[in-house]
Amino acid sequence: MVTRDMIIHNESGFHIRPAQLFTETAGRYVSNVTVTVKGTAITVDGKSILGLMTLGLSKGAEITIAASGPDEEAALQALKELADSGFGES
Repeated sequence: MVTRDMIIHNESGFHIRPAQLFTETAGRYVSNVTVTVKGTAITVDGKSILGLMTLGLSKGAEITIAASGPDEEAALQALKELADSGFGES
């Protein structure tokens, strides 16, 4: 399992479009992907748009993304690049 801490940078936070992009990206990989809100015990499936939407993440929110499986490094790198790009909004 590999993990990476990230910050939500886009102005609108983690609304439906970023959640959709996240789940689509995570879904391209075999590895299991989870998202945990930093400082809490709240963890959701990174391939579940409903799970991600329940997090209510706003700009500046800190999350930890974990991937476990045969392509975990590639999955985490793709998700990091997506988050760093502001989910195409910045």
